[in-house]
Amino acid sequence: MGQVHLHLLINHLPIIGSLLGALVLAFGLWRKSEPTVVAAYGVLVLAALGAGVAQLPGEGAEEAVEHLPGVLESRIGRHEEFAEYALVALLATGSLAVGGLVLSARRSAHSPWMAVLVLLAALAGFGLGGLGGLDGLGGQIRHTELNGGAAGGENETGGAGEAGENND
Repeated sequence: MGQVHLHLLINHLPIIGSLLGALVLAFGLWRKSEPTVVAAYGVLVLAALGAGVAQLPGEGAEEAVEHLPGVLESRIGRHEEFAEYALVALLATGSLAVGGLVLSARRSAHSPWMAVLVLLAALAGFGLGGLGGLDGLGGQIRHTELNGGAAGGENETGGAGEAGENND
């Protein structure tokens, strides 16, 4: 398994993890269930760690695909930019979740407010991670190294066609 495969496998953890953590956290707040809120914090800490780990093979994945037909440098750049925003948001979410764990352990009166703050941060992290991975950014990078070289789609001019084909 190369860095491309590793990056593709790991990068789903922070996106899905932040959404799952946010949903569990919202449910815990709604039910006023401290154990559920604590479980959500754990999921969000894992999502933050996953965001950090997903970045590690990113550069190697870029180097492996940037010269393949149909892969555009501009798409990689946009994906990389949003990945950095998502990383910051998810690391902040994970840090806030650790703070929430501390407040919960101390049975602080501020715990519910921290949970709301963590929920908002998790939703922002999910949004940024989703933008980085959706068809608008990361999903536009053609992973021809995985599908036998059959890459079709938009070229640099924005027109549809075979990889590397110019529609002028």
